[in-house]
Amino acid sequence: MSALTRNEAQLRAQLLDVHHYAVTLDLTGGDDTFASTTVIRFTARAAADTFVELKPDELHSAELDGSPLDPDALADNRLPLTGLGEGPHELRIATRMRYSRTGEGLHRFTDPADGEAYVYTQMFMDDIQRVFPAFDQPDLKAVFEFTVTAPAHWTVLANGITERVGHRDTDGAGIWKSAPTPVISTYLAAVAAGPWHSIRTEHAGLPFGIHCRQSLAPHLDADAEEILSVTTDCYDRYHEKFSEPYPFDSYDQAFVPEFNAGAMENPGLVTFRDEFVFRSAVTDTERQTRAMVIAHEMAHMWFGDLVTLRWWDDIWLNESFAEYMGYQTLTEATRFTGTWTEFGVNRKSWGYDADQRPTTHPVAPDPDAVPDTASALLNFDGISYAKGASALRQLVAWLGEKDFLAGINTHFTRHKFANASLADFVESLAAHTDRDVHAWADIWLRTTGIDTLTPRIEENHGGWTLTVDHHGTRPHHIAVGLYDRDPDPDHTLEPRELLTVDVPSDEIVSVSGPRPALLLLNDGDLGYAKVRLDDTSLETARRKLSAIPGPLTRAVVWNALRDMVRDGELEPAAYLATAAAHLPEEADLAIVQGVLAFARHHIVDRYLAPEERTEALATLTLIARGLLRRTEDGSDPGLRLAAVRAHIDAATQPDTLAAWLEDDTVPGGPELDPELRWRILARLSVLGAVGEREIDAALTADPSATGEEGAARCRAALPTAEAKAAAWERLFHDDSLSNYLFSATAQGFWQPEQADLVRDYVPRFYADVISLGARRGPAIAEAAGRYAFPGHAVDEDNLEAGHTALADPSIVPALRRKLVDQLDDLARALRVRAS
Repeated sequence: MSALTRNEAQLRAQLLDVHHYAVTLDLTGGDDTFASTTVIRFTARAAADTFVELKPDELHSAELDGSPLDPDALADNRLPLTGLGEGPHELRIATRMRYSRTGEGLHRFTDPADGEAYVYTQMFMDDIQRVFPAFDQPDLKAVFEFTVTAPAHWTVLANGITERVGHRDTDGAGIWKSAPTPVISTYLAAVAAGPWHSIRTEHAGLPFGIHCRQSLAPHLDADAEEILSVTTDCYDRYHEKFSEPYPFDSYDQAFVPEFNAGAMENPGLVTFRDEFVFRSAVTDTERQTRAMVIAHEMAHMWFGDLVTLRWWDDIWLNESFAEYMGYQTLTEATRFTGTWTEFGVNRKSWGYDADQRPTTHPVAPDPDAVPDTASALLNFDGISYAKGASALRQLVAWLGEKDFLAGINTHFTRHKFANASLADFVESLAAHTDRDVHAWADIWLRTTGIDTLTPRIEENHGGWTLTVDHHGTRPHHIAVGLYDRDPDPDHTLEPRELLTVDVPSDEIVSVSGPRPALLLLNDGDLGYAKVRLDDTSLETARRKLSAIPGPLTRAVVWNALRDMVRDGELEPAAYLATAAAHLPEEADLAIVQGVLAFARHHIVDRYLAPEERTEALATLTLIARGLLRRTEDGSDPGLRLAAVRAHIDAATQPDTLAAWLEDDTVPGGPELDPELRWRILARLSVLGAVGEREIDAALTADPSATGEEGAARCRAALPTAEAKAAAWERLFHDDSLSNYLFSATAQGFWQPEQADLVRDYVPRFYADVISLGARRGPAIAEAAGRYAFPGHAVDEDNLEAGHTALADPSIVPALRRKLVDQLDDLARALRVRAS
């Protein structure tokens, strides 16, 4: 397949104005393929040759202005349009397309719970070509209209309001039409069809709807009030912030199965992974995450849909803004007021880690660094989301929110229903401030890497001085928190008035009186930098971390400790000991979950030597038990649920878990729900305490899609040679697994407890995964690099095998990117162990 280059896109944008797509889909032709006929109206500004992109299973016919084109001229994914004359044209193409099982194009899913089928589009980057032909680039916007024939009991959703306009006489299939959209980019066109369970309402004069599979209906009904409240509250808040009104005719949110991302910002029809329809108990942090994704996707209606990037080098104009606006607006408009703590302890580390790998890139890379769509796909990472949002948060603090919003609104007014670049955005900001936003953009958006700030404190007669050592290139305007011990050991640390410092600076800050027990750079977390603790502050933090007032301040301290471990400046065991001392007293759920996740998956599984693992798991079990004792009164069910999960994941003996499973409850609660049952069964599978019989019985009891994934994960985790061989065959040689079943199987395969059993598979991974990526495409390649990588094998042999594999020129870009990142993390783990 040919990836579209930036140069090709620029030339085609200069040549064409695309006006309208009339897309006709027939979804009644079986489980494998569907009929797709498209009429595209466009104008050529000059006589020239060009091409249209499509990836059909069969190309039946193509006509340009009524004259047939040769179907055999289709090469890779391009159909040439030669000898175009200046003026208007009409292109008509009839195809049969193949449904996807990997979440790309038109994905088809059959629900094992009831046998009902559902389809939805994911057109992102270049996957529209799997559904219908298009001039597929973001700056050739057009109007889209869909006509869809679907089984009689199905409902069809699209970007515009849909209406059932008739039926087919032969079988009663419904015929649906969508209202025409405003002009939008090709990757934003969307259709979702199936026997949806729908809840509809009206707000601000617009129809709103939420939709899910029939088998999830009771769970959506239970949360509908919360989902719709978050949706309308954010909608109202955005209209207070933005001068341009919501630009589309409706707002549907469809929770769809086997979705690769968290959500997709299709105008008027946002698609979400349907794990956000909670079948089992969740923590309030997880509810907050769902709410944040709702807010993030709604922000895209302006940042990305109304004003769209011109080329993929400016993806940050979509994602960084939606990320920042999602967190900020959720804090302002809903009950979820602690969003920036969760961002700081969980999301921000995603950006920090990505920015220290060889694959790091600027938030806004040079256009030449994104020469084609294949390279652009690699930049949807912690840089474009978390780092970009962090930079914008600092920009707002520097400019002031009033000037920032004024610049945004000017940007919308200038470029609505069109395309824009970084330069356009900076010009809009510059119109409302005397500050040098061009220089800010060059420093923060055009450079890579993360700075490190280290305090140097010197005590003298009557006072002390602070100097901030700066390793890096960017300026920082940060708060410095000062905290004193309270004589009562049960009390929190006492905060002094914050200091404010600029870095770099020749100024030495002088303060009278005794030095604080804890000095914390970047208190409040408005900056983007790694911060270190001086020796006295480190000792205070390790002894009194849970006594620090303010969860966001504690999140900054936990991040500092995390970074010190990763950089070999703090022993992993010391981090674990700090967690054991303070998590049982921690009040913020996001911090508890974030610290436990880092401890379990990084400290225990990778940074500690294998012989230290059992003792470390025992420490995590003690932490979980402490949290369980604290929540026995039922006062904090979310914290108790987090503790139960941690207890399950850390188990080294099966007895307790087997008893919980037998009793179908944890003593003192909660009762087991599907998520906890599968979690227990997965851990028992790893420990060899259950087998195929127990897994089959669990699947019979829960014959849902989640149940199928749980069973796949458990089977792959069984500690037998036969189970590993069967799982390997399913992963790398049987291409029938859907994206979710592939990921579940991969998650079960590698277990540190089974290192000897799977040792021979480690070198096999590289050759097999390269072949898999070439066969199954970028979505499965990315999933294989993420979940099927042997990250438990922290040794030089694995690292060497991986680097040797990178020399293979046939590695698809998505897989190469994941392997480079994974190998860099592996090398870091080796350095941590050696430090």
